[in-house]
Amino acid sequence: MTPPQDEVLTIETLPVEACDDGTVVALVTINRPNKLNALNANVTSAMKAMVAWAESEDAVRCIVVTGAQPLIPEEGKRVKPNAFVAGADITEFLGAGSEEITFKFTDNAIEALWNISKPTIAMVDGFALGGGLEVACSCDIRIASSRSKFGTPEINLGLIPGYGGTQRLVSLLGYGKALEMVYTGEMITADEAHRIGLVNHVVDADELKQRTMDMACLIASKSSNTLRVAKETMRSALDEGLTEGVATEAKAFAGLFDTEDKEIGVKAFLNREKAEWKHK
Repeated sequence: MTPPQDEVLTIETLPVEACDDGTVVALVTINRPNKLNALNANVTSAMKAMVAWAESEDAVRCIVVTGAQPLIPEEGKRVKPNAFVAGADITEFLGAGSEEITFKFTDNAIEALWNISKPTIAMVDGFALGGGLEVACSCDIRIASSRSKFGTPEINLGLIPGYGGTQRLVSLLGYGKALEMVYTGEMITADEAHRIGLVNHVVDADELKQRTMDMACLIASKSSNTLRVAKETMRSALDEGLTEGVATEAKAFAGLFDTEDKEIGVKAFLNREKAEWKHK
């Protein structure tokens, strides 16, 4: 299993100790530290290739997305701040019209990440602004360091979020709080992001990777088929009304009773044994 490598996107496959069958977590690092890991055409192209690879590799059970750490500065220069993704590369916006932007933003990398069937975690350390916040919101779970900051500053450019941010922020935060972020363009702290439900956990920076990988490995140890069904079913809550969503859940729940993993899981629980999943 050789992941696609790119100068602006690196992928490590990290084994899951609880599994002895080659199960891995894919640690994906957006690698433009001198530009605060800002999204450009090369990054988004590499992200789409990564998603296609991760989706096709059975051994990959969970994907963690993060940004590269700052480089050691040259003598006499200040170190750059930590960033998950500080936004889109604004140089690509200058002079661009609606036709060009529509092409770039249709079938884009952030939507590809959002639509992957496998669990995803955003490991945020530093700025997650604009398109960076939208990358984080396209992941299933967000874990942030205490020094992280979040915001949608597009309003200051005469723009709004364009990678699904207006929609996903409303789902995560509610209408009023999402509008406040978009209207003002102001940044919020990690603690505030946690308080309003934007991130799941906030930890010290030196604990971030361990905490994130612990969760990723725990998730990766579950039945991949059941995880996929859970994600599909819970995603329906965003796309359907309550009545339709409950019906979707009931159908998915019942369908799992015809799977080998249900029998394996139930028997393992009753026998107080570790479940050895058939569909990993």
